[in-house]
Amino acid sequence: MTTIKKIQLGNNGPLVSKLGLGCMRMSSVWGGAQNDENESIATIQQALDNGINFLNTGDFYGSGHNEMLVGKAIKGRRDDAFISVKFGAIFYNGQWIGLDLRPVAIKNFINYSLTRLGIDTIDLYQPCRMDGSVPLEDIIGTISDLIKEGKVRHLGVSEITPEQLRKANSIHPISALEIGYSLADRQIETDLLPTAKELGIGVVAFANTAEGLLTGNMKAPLAENDYQNHFSRFQGENLIKNLEKVEVLKAIANEKGFTPTQLAIAWVNAQGDHIMPLVSMSKRSRLPENMKAMEITFTPEEMNALNTNFAVGSILGGTYLQR
Repeated sequence: MTTIKKIQLGNNGPLVSKLGLGCMRMSSVWGGAQNDENESIATIQQALDNGINFLNTGDFYGSGHNEMLVGKAIKGRRDDAFISVKFGAIFYNGQWIGLDLRPVAIKNFINYSLTRLGIDTIDLYQPCRMDGSVPLEDIIGTISDLIKEGKVRHLGVSEITPEQLRKANSIHPISALEIGYSLADRQIETDLLPTAKELGIGVVAFANTAEGLLTGNMKAPLAENDYQNHFSRFQGENLIKNLEKVEVLKAIANEKGFTPTQLAIAWVNAQGDHIMPLVSMSKRSRLPENMKAMEITFTPEEMNALNTNFAVGSILGGTYLQR
């Protein structure tokens, strides 16, 4: 059985599992069907049984459904779980319609989150992103007040620039930065990751397979109704060229006796003890393979082949059309 080690989340942060469980896919975020709730709860509980204590949710995942689901899963074992909650996104009829990061809204959001989760304190609380409509000082200052009140233990941020990260950390110490990071998305290595490391901020890295690109299962063209068609990297010639890059990952994975998904997670894990792969799962059957990925090591030659093949900018297109 794989043993999941613990890391410190930031220089002065708490001890958490090196592998995090993303709970988003257990609920409908974009208006689709819900997953099997009993299986999702069992997945969370089995993750806790196996030493994965970092549970990541958002108050807008399934319009609160995800928090209620997590609350059911941790009932009676609150001390086993470290609860990370994102807030600020506003959805209507399954569609993103904006952000609300006003202090009065944050105070409203957290009371609903605490009630749905059935807990008194959220371990890590973070705005899902910044949009400039509310001063950073007001957002971070409000969460700092919630920490003083005992409703929050640690401050996190997500989808933020290096400049915003420095400013936020100067207002109140930040424990974690949640950001997309994978072999296919390495732009943050230029300035955001070095800034986080310099400031002693832990990194919670989601989208390790780059929305499925690195699973090795994707073929061009995608079906017309595939949601990934919304991303420019999965369109036309971009997808064809990007899948050629994935062949290198598949070859190394085959040689090592693992799946491309496992290698994608392992690569993120190998980037440092301050970086946590955050992997979304909704079925217990996926836990063993994702935990096993945390044991994979690379030879210098393998790491060089991956880093060269997936150099910054080598993947065509972005994760969103506007990028």
